[in-house]
Amino acid sequence: MPFTRRIEAAIAQAIQTGQAGSAPPKLASALEYAVMPGGARIRPQICLSVAHACGDDKPAIPDAAGAAIELIHCASLVHDDMPCFDDADIRRGKPTVHMAYGQPIALLTGDSLIIMAFEVLARQAQLDCQRSVALIRALTQSTGMPNGICAGQAWESEPKVDLSAYHRAKTGALFVAASRMGAIAAGHDPEPWTELGARIGEAFQVADDLRDALYDAKTLGKPVGQDEIHNRPNAVAKLGVQGAIRRLKDILGGAIASIPACEGEAALAEVVRKTAERLTPVAPVVSAHHQTV
Repeated sequence: MPFTRRIEAAIAQAIQTGQAGSAPPKLASALEYAVMPGGARIRPQICLSVAHACGDDKPAIPDAAGAAIELIHCASLVHDDMPCFDDADIRRGKPTVHMAYGQPIALLTGDSLIIMAFEVLARQAQLDCQRSVALIRALTQSTGMPNGICAGQAWESEPKVDLSAYHRAKTGALFVAASRMGAIAAGHDPEPWTELGARIGEAFQVADDLRDALYDAKTLGKPVGQDEIHNRPNAVAKLGVQGAIRRLKDILGGAIASIPACEGEAALAEVVRKTAERLTPVAPVVSAHHQTV
């Protein structure tokens, strides 16, 4: 992916800042464990891709925005994996943070990563105060209540779940943040970029539902069948495997069509296409399991 070096450098710098001085060793270690090595870093890739399409006139600001989004994402994974939620033992092919460090450190790790994300954005005020404040606001809207990832997690505790609202908050919120914050970081109006993030987020959730239903733990790098075990709302249960695949393709087509006219439109469309390829590795699995799922 085109912005990997920039993203990894910004994330590493944030973690190093959190580990500096007389930081408690276990928590300092857990911060790095929770974010390194990373996954595909899809959210920061989208953020920097949008910023690039909008001109990328102050690269340090999009770098910070991408890092902040990923820190929030990683924090959510740490908390989601804990026994009070998914009670997962494996994440990205290794023990989850609470399994490796214990529940108290895991809770503090997630909390620290959230705070770190906003500190990273606040530091950008020295370059552009207006963009820094706008980025902080955008990320708070996608993290807290009523429409952020906290709301998404809370939907799982409701007796009746609005599947669309659940997906928008649980998964879509940080993708919306990625597209909007990319525009903000480059000094552009974020509104025209909202639909792109929303569509990619919806596609990612449908793809995740498919992987949870069709893959094994070794392939996925984390426990599978979690939607069924926890009786969570999901696209496969609602639409069936083939219906979910059709829905995924429709959403991704709409995502490319939603890209606003800009100088970097063609390059961004290619990034979205590559993202789509990463999101849809399901065909071989479907053919193997189609008769029993």
